[in-house]
Amino acid sequence: MDQVKFTAMKDGDKEDYDFLTKHEIEHTKGTADRLLTALVALDEGLSGYQITRLGHSLQSATRAERDGADIDWVVSALLHDIGDIFAPYNHDEYAATILKPFVREQCTWVVEKHGDFQMVYYGEHVGANPEKRQQYAGHMYFDDCATFCERWDQSSFDPNYEHFPLEHFRDRVHDVFARQAYDPDVIKAGMRMPLVQG
Repeated sequence: MDQVKFTAMKDGDKEDYDFLTKHEIEHTKGTADRLLTALVALDEGLSGYQITRLGHSLQSATRAERDGADIDWVVSALLHDIGDIFAPYNHDEYAATILKPFVREQCTWVVEKHGDFQMVYYGEHVGANPEKRQQYAGHMYFDDCATFCERWDQSSFDPNYEHFPLEHFRDRVHDVFARQAYDPDVIKAGMRMPLVQG
């Protein structure tokens, strides 16, 4: 069997869906490589900054690693803006959706909300609410998102900051996306882990 028999999903049978499941499982094994390729494409994204969007992503992940952050934080920092090309109006939600099955809930929430939290740095200059983050005041991950933005995101536009190359993070991305999706022992819903060690 090289293809399913059906042309409408409702007409598929067990043989068709067993065949597709096998192919889909195999396809998921390439997720990490597709994400790494997409990161490279950030170099073709939004211009005007002193560094490329890929450079920003690498700086963010490098800062996280140098702070002693764990693999979930480092990979989340690396991928937090991966939606810039494809979802410029909700890039944070786009990135969080990619990460959600494979990293802690805490990291996913921070990536999903970081766009609102970043407004504190520039909202007043673009006619937006610089205090947009306050809608999340009291949330258990509020301080984590504020720290993520302050230490790793807003500060990572520096052409003189020496960051690690993409290859440095390749194994970490592969390790994260090789995890069992939605594993409760990975997701750790409702739990906080230190953002920064030490």
